[in-house]
Amino acid sequence: MVFKSFRLIVLIRVLILTASVILLVFLFNADGFNISAIILVLLIAYQGYALVMYVEQTNKKLTGFLQSIRHADFSSSFTDTGLGKSFEELNNAFNEVIDKFRKYRSEKEEHLNYLLTVIQHVNIGMIVFKSDGKVDQYNKAVRSLLGINHLKNIRELKVIHKDMPGRLKKMGAGDKMLFKVFVNDELLQLVVNATQFKMRGDEYTLISLQNIHNELEEKEIESWQKLIRVLTHEIMNSITPISSLANTVQGMLLYEEDEKTQMNQLDDEDIESISSALGTIEKRSQGLLNFVEIYRNLTRIPKPNFRYIAVSQVFDNAELLLKPKINELNIDCSHKISPNDLMVTADPDLIDQVLINLLLNAVDAVKDQKNPIIAMFAHEENSRVKIEIRDNGYGIKPDIMDKIFMPFFTSKKHGSGIGLSLSRQIMHLHKGSVSVRSKQGEGTVFTLTF
Repeated sequence: MVFKSFRLIVLIRVLILTASVILLVFLFNADGFNISAIILVLLIAYQGYALVMYVEQTNKKLTGFLQSIRHADFSSSFTDTGLGKSFEELNNAFNEVIDKFRKYRSEKEEHLNYLLTVIQHVNIGMIVFKSDGKVDQYNKAVRSLLGINHLKNIRELKVIHKDMPGRLKKMGAGDKMLFKVFVNDELLQLVVNATQFKMRGDEYTLISLQNIHNELEEKEIESWQKLIRVLTHEIMNSITPISSLANTVQGMLLYEEDEKTQMNQLDDEDIESISSALGTIEKRSQGLLNFVEIYRNLTRIPKPNFRYIAVSQVFDNAELLLKPKINELNIDCSHKISPNDLMVTADPDLIDQVLINLLLNAVDAVKDQKNPIIAMFAHEENSRVKIEIRDNGYGIKPDIMDKIFMPFFTSKKHGSGIGLSLSRQIMHLHKGSVSVRSKQGEGTVFTLTF
């Protein structure tokens, strides 16, 4: 006989168990049935055990279901039949959850494969490693860039450069550095960026490596070409008149006769002309010497003597030095510092020089304005101190924005063209930067970042 309901089977088993108990009572009260009573006791015990095990099928299913989830085993299914509607609904619920987990894992694996495929195909080297240096992932670009086939721990990068593993391990989120290495006798200039994240309770560091050697070479060549053009222009401006005047003086003093050099007879006017020409030659030669000396000084900036100084002191020093010129031109000059006690680590003498250069440029830019304004602002942003010098002058032309920091380049009638170049070098020595924003007719903003 096949029973179609879990409840019916339980009811029948309970009735049989009850009947067995009643029979056992009868046998205990009757004489001569001791052996039968013992057998019946064992039978009742078995029936009770079987009933409990049968009823606990639900707990077994639930335990199996949870174990499957725990071990990520989604291959099992629940297909018991003949136990009634409630068990069919339970089986269906279990199978639906298993299907959902199976689908989720499949999607997760597809997403992981997608990300790994993308990582393998980008031309930027990428390495993911744990805090102990064990490498979790690295792509083909790393193999190609560094010439390695296997990488299990970043310690193995010692073959590339002895300091590379240690410097990579010290990098934190947002850190960036330039690393020079030789791979197969070829110089690589690697820009290394780092970020950090946590996954499954472990800390990971993601390092990206990009060789910018070719780009740097192009920029270096471009910079040299620009500098050579400026130097050539300045030297030619001095040499051309010197050469011309020297030739004129020679013509006035000497002449050729019978393949011999003879001296001309000079009158007072000739002597005066020669004296004037020699004076001009001397002046232009001295100007050329001064130009070369300025260039030498530009490449000999002293090493900064860092101190912890108040930004307000820097502003006060600059304003005091330029106060006569500012008052003479009726310029509205102001400054604002947030917070008021903002401090910066810098060489005060060098930073004064930078600020004075920028303020002089601002003065020159606003001197022809009806209401000339120069404003200085200082604040802290992302743990870095920023100083801004703003003016409402005529602005910088877009076509010369990329040239204003070049040595000796100037758009002024009277200027050496070294102020901004010097300022950029000083900021570079402070591990900082100087940048500019400008809009013609509205003004210019120079920003110093420490």
